[in-house]
Amino acid sequence: MLVATAATIFLCINQQFSLRFFMDFTQLNTEYFYLLIALMLPFTFLIFPSSSKAPLDRIPWYDAVLFVLTCAAAIWLMMNIRKAAALGWEFEGAPRNVIAAGLVMWFVLMEALRRTGGWSLLLSVFPFTLYPLFADAKWLGPFRGTQSTLEQTTAYHMLSGESLLGIPIQAFADTVIGFLVFGTALMMTGAGKFFINIAFALCGTFRGGAAKVCVFASGLLGTVGGSIVSNVLTAGTMTIPAMKKTGFTPSYSAAVEACASTGAVLAPPVLGATAFVMAQFLNTGYSDVALAATIPSVLYYFGLFAQVDSYAARHQLEGLPRRELPRFWDAFKEGWYYLFVIVVLVVMLLYFKRESHAPFYATALLVILHQWSGPAAWKRANTAVLMLSAALTGAMLWFDIGNPFLWGMCILAVLNEFFPGKNWGGGRWLHFLELNGKTFVELIAILAGCGLLIGAFSLTGVISSLANDLLSIAGGNALLLLVMCAITSLILGLGLTTTSCYIFLAILVAPALEKLGLNKMAVHMFIFYWGMLSSITPPVAIASFAAAGIAGAPAMKTGWESMWVGSIIYFIPFFFVLNPALLLQGENPYLEALGLTAISCFGIVFICGGIQGYQAYVGDLRRAGFMEWPIRVLLIIGGFTIATPGGGIMPISQLQIMALGLAILVPTVILALLLVRRNPITPRKLSTR
Repeated sequence: MLVATAATIFLCINQQFSLRFFMDFTQLNTEYFYLLIALMLPFTFLIFPSSSKAPLDRIPWYDAVLFVLTCAAAIWLMMNIRKAAALGWEFEGAPRNVIAAGLVMWFVLMEALRRTGGWSLLLSVFPFTLYPLFADAKWLGPFRGTQSTLEQTTAYHMLSGESLLGIPIQAFADTVIGFLVFGTALMMTGAGKFFINIAFALCGTFRGGAAKVCVFASGLLGTVGGSIVSNVLTAGTMTIPAMKKTGFTPSYSAAVEACASTGAVLAPPVLGATAFVMAQFLNTGYSDVALAATIPSVLYYFGLFAQVDSYAARHQLEGLPRRELPRFWDAFKEGWYYLFVIVVLVVMLLYFKRESHAPFYATALLVILHQWSGPAAWKRANTAVLMLSAALTGAMLWFDIGNPFLWGMCILAVLNEFFPGKNWGGGRWLHFLELNGKTFVELIAILAGCGLLIGAFSLTGVISSLANDLLSIAGGNALLLLVMCAITSLILGLGLTTTSCYIFLAILVAPALEKLGLNKMAVHMFIFYWGMLSSITPPVAIASFAAAGIAGAPAMKTGWESMWVGSIIYFIPFFFVLNPALLLQGENPYLEALGLTAISCFGIVFICGGIQGYQAYVGDLRRAGFMEWPIRVLLIIGGFTIATPGGGIMPISQLQIMALGLAILVPTVILALLLVRRNPITPRKLSTR
């Protein structure tokens, strides 16, 4: 697998940088995609066992057979894809041997999907891959479409650019590989420890400080990682014990970490794999998606921070002692270069618009800087060497001298050979390849399998009619259709991963929302946002379950508690879909976005106060006696009202909405203040169980 992983990274670099290592052969994109599939997909059957009862100390014969079948089918289809493109085999006339290879690939893909995504994902995708075979059946109702034969369906799935070789695999091949490599390099060079120490230094002494550290650290890690589970395992091992130590229950500690890490797929500049798929759906640059996600991610983490603060205040949970926390300057000196690398990455994404090149540049620069980092480097003359290397690499990136990536790698090789820094020996490189390989294998199985879902709907041509049917059901009401979409996403999220849930809704619901005139970016961001909630929603809840394992808490209890802790995030998607200025869409949206963000944050404070039962600058609402719950409900309603953008599809203006929200909040807050101050006795501190 290590050799296959190295070959995958090499092929990606060769393709994206046009290095022309294959001098006499120009590779088609579809051939490149199939070569990646041939290198990675077969290892699904060696890494992921067929069941919990499968032997772990040896490879079963059937897994070896599946490995060989996958390799053979992928290579045969790759060898014929050029001829298929020339002769239109994806529609008609594909020879029997190609159809046979396609059927084998179809079968192994579904088995790979089951092993990586579970039975729920397989049962959600597999029936739809067969859908073109009986698309004309009367009982399908609004799902009726053009019917195809088994041969036609197989050829379209395996040879067209709309199914297996469609949007998900294109995103994986063009951008996901590079960002996964960058994320792995960050973790191996110690980015996790750096961001966590910075968070402890800044937030540790506040009330509920350990939980606020968790939110802040996971947010920082999310900006460069984009992996939910990796975030949980990196930050959670330090933040969860600290939360438990300061009075948070095990399940609540795990829930906070799960919610904070889930935001990793939304935090720019490095979002999760779903964002790359989204960019392909929108036919736009990844940098546009990352920029649009900026304010939603700010609102996400601000809402979570406010939730934690209200909970800590209600339960009288203190922060960590200053003597137990790292000093900010010491933490900064140990990993300052991560910030430099992130700046380079952002410049490459937003200024140069090189989404496929940026992560490789950033990775090369990261490893170079890591060679000469550390506190001692601030006291030695070799700091000059470090800065010179950084400046030289930056200049080559700026002026595009020759091939900057190759130049950067040459500098890295020299540093590795002749200078005694934090040398990456052979063992670390092998571990680097191993970590990337496992991630590549899992992602390519899920993305390729979900690609067949897109192909099925594309072949039957049912999307347009389905959009009209959804509009008819909703009566043309955009708000009702958004609520329907949110509920559908939440239900799908109970059994699907974030990426597969997004792909489902992007195919089925997005066209209907777009027909109502809603901003396309806002529609897809809304779907993306709701899809990521599957990470904290049982029974999938991968973030909650991973955090529960660290906290020693019951998995399902942690999952349900994650939904409660993260309840504020269920409100936020409606804010930016109602006014795309929050996604920095439209002409000169920045000033408007700034005002709307401030108003939304103001409303979120009251929503969180109502949810948690402690309102900032008012106090513990339990002191209000029998009026506690009416006040909490009114705070939630008033906060949501004032945070909701006016205009657009809303029938009233921003000024009218604010007036309505204040009309609810002002008397509610005054009443709460009177009742809380009339009963100054602090309630007994609740048991932390």
